[in-house]
Amino acid sequence: MIGLFLGEKKLPLEILKSLKKKKIKYFIIDLSKYNKFKKDKNSYFINIGKFGKILDLIKSKKCKKVLFAGNIDKPKISKLKLDLKGIYYIPRIIKASKLGDAAILKELINILLENKIKVIKLNTYNSELTLSKGCYTKLKPSMTDKLIIKKGIQILNKSNSFNHVQALVINNRKVVSLETRKGTKDMLKSLRNNNLQNKILLKMPKSKQDLRVDLPTIGLDTLKDCKKANIKGIVVKAGQNIFLDKHEGLKFANKNNIFVIAQ
Repeated sequence: MIGLFLGEKKLPLEILKSLKKKKIKYFIIDLSKYNKFKKDKNSYFINIGKFGKILDLIKSKKCKKVLFAGNIDKPKISKLKLDLKGIYYIPRIIKASKLGDAAILKELINILLENKIKVIKLNTYNSELTLSKGCYTKLKPSMTDKLIIKKGIQILNKSNSFNHVQALVINNRKVVSLETRKGTKDMLKSLRNNNLQNKILLKMPKSKQDLRVDLPTIGLDTLKDCKKANIKGIVVKAGQNIFLDKHEGLKFANKNNIFVIAQ
């Protein structure tokens, strides 16, 4: 039995599809905004402030492992409806929230571990959604591109491991744009009128980032946004990025001369 803390976007649906195909028993703690998984008989729509209710549910299912997947909005602490365990744990969540979005999830993991519940990597059942090291397109990065990519990775790794930044666009060793809380799509949209050539998107985890709950994700929509922003190539981390709609995405990349590499 696996417990699933699921939020928004497409990734949770891919995980559910894989679990059903493999006939693995599961239940859902629905953390989406509008009860996205209400049609699933194994789903429970629970306020994140109800720590007691969540822990009781996990234990009632005799569950020892959970995973987090999908976008989970940063909770508005003042509007959370807390139970007794929520009141006990909320000061830790408030403290973590001051460090960044990822720090909140990290603190939730610590709370679960204290209750003898292990959090596993979100791609445990979907290894097919990650890429092994290599280039996946006809267009390959040049030697100059590789030097630019190396510089971009260094910059990304120097950013705060607890904040939302998982992507940047670099051009000739200078950062053109950094991802904000609004996400990669918004960042790429802001670059549509930028006429710089040789822009490269890096979308990958930073050093010290917790890979159990926060794997950067790209997909067909990302490729389409890259084309509109005149992005030359996309760089992800081998085995540590989620690639949704992989077949369609790589087909689009080849058609539009965008390289995709994992390293």
